Amino acid sequence: MKHAVSGWDYWLPPGVTWTDMELLADSDRPQPLDLLVALPLALGFVALRCVFERFFAPPMGRCLGVKNRLRVTAAPSPRLESFYTKRSRRPTQVRLKGLMRLCGKTQRQIETWFRRRRNQDRPSQTKKFGEAAWRFVFYLGAFVAGLACLIDRPWFWDHRECWRQYPLQPMERAHYWYYMLELGFYSSLLLRISVDIKRKDFKEQVIHHLATIFLLSFSYCANYIRVGTLVMLLHDSSDILLESAKMFNYGTGWRKTCDAVFVVFAVVFLVTRLPFVGFYFFNVLLMVLQVLHIFWASLILRMVHKLLKGKLEKDERSDEESEEEKGGEENADQGGDYCWDRSKDALNSKLSMLTNNCVLNNLSNHRASAVDRMRKAQ
Repeated sequence: MKHAVSGWDYWLPPGVTWTDMELLADSDRPQPLDLLVALPLALGFVALRCVFERFFAPPMGRCLGVKNRLRVTAAPSPRLESFYTKRSRRPTQVRLKGLMRLCGKTQRQIETWFRRRRNQDRPSQTKKFGEAAWRFVFYLGAFVAGLACLIDRPWFWDHRECWRQYPLQPMERAHYWYYMLELGFYSSLLLRISVDIKRKDFKEQVIHHLATIFLLSFSYCANYIRVGTLVMLLHDSSDILLESAKMFNYGTGWRKTCDAVFVVFAVVFLVTRLPFVGFYFFNVLLMVLQVLHIFWASLILRMVHKLLKGKLEKDERSDEESEEEKGGEENADQGGDYCWDRSKDALNSKLSMLTNNCVLNNLSNHRASAVDRMRKAQ
């Protein structure tokens, strides 16, 4: 008698249950409660980041020539400031006319005030550099630490080892802390998302952080430690280059270095994060086939429906007959004998005309030959 299958059994290979995981010692087996360690780690990363951005990022920025751009501040205007903070940072044309009457200024003056006021709220170069430098330091440290604890493991060189004897794979303490530190770091990014610089991909960043946290959590609970550590190492390798390119971009006189690092980042990102091109090519072709299969399945279902109702007369794929063809078939069915008689009469008339033509030609030939003989006799 088969035991009841729970939803959690789908996380494990066939024939393996969660009770089999108990064969491992408690210290060698990932426990869901271990994830709670990531919460104090996340708070610790938030505090450590504040210290780093205050005391360590500014000297690094000065070494790269990071300077804040001079900005013209907006003139004090309580009414415009109130509208800016409470209603909108970009007033519409109708609102502009109302503000013109309210403040006694021209449209150009009001537009200039709002543009300068928005520039005041934009993050400075030093703040941008501080965020990039913090992430660079973490990714660099995480990559070096991850590489150190994975380079002598068999699954680092042979990926088939990631699944050998799974899930009965003892967890090492170094890999446990690698997981917890990565989980704590991305949790800290999510905690700081409201005060960090909001870029164009703000929503995508939120989705990325949430997806990463869930992936790390579920892969840890399901003991996908080996493949999970490899994925984290690959991601950190490209993130190092991205953040370093940002740092050089915020500096002065590092344009060529920034461009070179960014090109290397693009190559590493494409190689480490995207499957080979054939993967997408074959999947596109499979999707095309799937769409065709759905279309043909709909036709088959229509035929089955008509068959059950006793109205199936032709293939659903057949083209509709034209009216001329239908009319010709009806005439053939209803007046076949009449059409045959008409065709016989037409054939007889043509034969008689042909015979007459032959007789006339013969008479003309005889007459011409007789005329010739008479001329020769004379």
